[in-house]
Amino acid sequence: MSHAEDHEGTRRDFLYYATAGAGAIATGAAVWPLVNQMNPSADVKALSSIRVDVSDVAEGTQLTVKWLGKPVFIRRRTAEEIEEANAVDLSDLPDSDARNANLGAAPASDANRALDESGEWLVQIGVCTHLGCVPLAEAGDFGGWFCPCHGSHYDTAGRIRKGPAPENMAVPIAAFEDETTIKLG
Repeated sequence: MSHAEDHEGTRRDFLYYATAGAGAIATGAAVWPLVNQMNPSADVKALSSIRVDVSDVAEGTQLTVKWLGKPVFIRRRTAEEIEEANAVDLSDLPDSDARNANLGAAPASDANRALDESGEWLVQIGVCTHLGCVPLAEAGDFGGWFCPCHGSHYDTAGRIRKGPAPENMAVPIAAFEDETTIKLG
């Protein structure tokens, strides 16, 4: 093999690598906008978590806020409401630990649904699990929420007790940031 043939092989290899590199960069530049459009927009990211001031929520009342396009009920319960929720036999609940035991679900006890250890604060998605209606507060046969659309009754812990709804009202990710601010999301 002559020196000229050695030189030609090196130049050919360089051209192959340069062409492959340029192709990879061009492909990345073409694909990136398609991938990037799947990311959530800035307005969606901004709403993914909100802070709610609950300093004006009196005992026995609730505040309804909109989060991720859904109503969220933030209720400051009375001692009677907490006591009533704790008195319920979990095996009597349609959506309870017994029904979902094979799924590893936690019991639908009041302590598992309340935001704080005292049980005073209850935060839940304010949507009936039957067909997505918004239940009325302090209504129904169990003193919690009542969905007038199809007759679902929820107790003071947001658990389904009677009617067509298959599940309890959902409990979102929420926590106290300080004594008067709840962060959702």
